[in-house]
Amino acid sequence: MGKKFLMLVVFLVVSWLALELNYANMVNSSNPYIYNMVEKIPQRDVALLLGTNKYLKGNSKNTFYTYRIDATAKLYHEKKIKVIIVSGDNAKKGYNEPKQMRDDLINKGVPSSVITLDYAGFRTLDSIVRAKEVFGVSSYTIISQRFHLQRAIYLAQQKGINAIGFEANNPSYSQFRMKMRELGARAKAFIDILIGVEPRFYGKEKLNGVDINITKSNLT
Repeated sequence: MGKKFLMLVVFLVVSWLALELNYANMVNSSNPYIYNMVEKIPQRDVALLLGTNKYLKGNSKNTFYTYRIDATAKLYHEKKIKVIIVSGDNAKKGYNEPKQMRDDLINKGVPSSVITLDYAGFRTLDSIVRAKEVFGVSSYTIISQRFHLQRAIYLAQQKGINAIGFEANNPSYSQFRMKMRELGARAKAFIDILIGVEPRFYGKEKLNGVDINITKSNLT
C-alpha cells in the first residue's frame, strides 16, 4: 500500500508540474503580443472577436461578453481595426453567439457592412484556424480577456498565424477557479496541436468589408 501511495503521489506531482509548465509557456510566449491600451496596439485590418454567451445561468449578464463587445467597438472607432470576424457557437437551435455579437456591435455604432459572422467557432482552435483557412486572414488582432488571449495566441503561433491580442477588461472573478479551468484548457490546446486536431468545419467564405474571395477545399 505504501509503495502504491508513493507512486500515486509522484504521478500527481509530475502531472501538476507538467500542467504548470505548459501554463507558464503559454503566458511567456503570448504576453509580448498582448496589448491593453488602444493607443499602443498596432493597427491591423482584421479583428477576430472570440465568442461567449451573453448571459449566465439565471439569465444574468455575462460581463466577459460585455467587455469584449466594448473592447471591439473601441478598437473600431479608434481606427485600429477595419473589419471584424465574430466567431462563436451556433450549433443549437435558438443559440446564436455570432448574431448576438453582431447586433450588439451595431448598437455600439459599428456598421454591419464590416462584420463577418463565423457560425462554426465552436472552440478557440476552430475560431483561430478558420480565420486563416476559411476567411483567408493570416494576420489579425484577437479580442478577449488576457487569460483567453494567452491560449488563443499560442494556438495562432503554432498554426503560423501572425496574431496580436487586445485585452478586454476582466470581470471580478475567482482567480483560483480561473486558473484551474485554464490549466485544463491549455493542456487540451497543447494536445490538440500535438496530435493535429482540425476545426470541425472548413468551407468557402467571403470577408465583409474588403474585396477578398477565399477558396478552401472542404475536408473529406
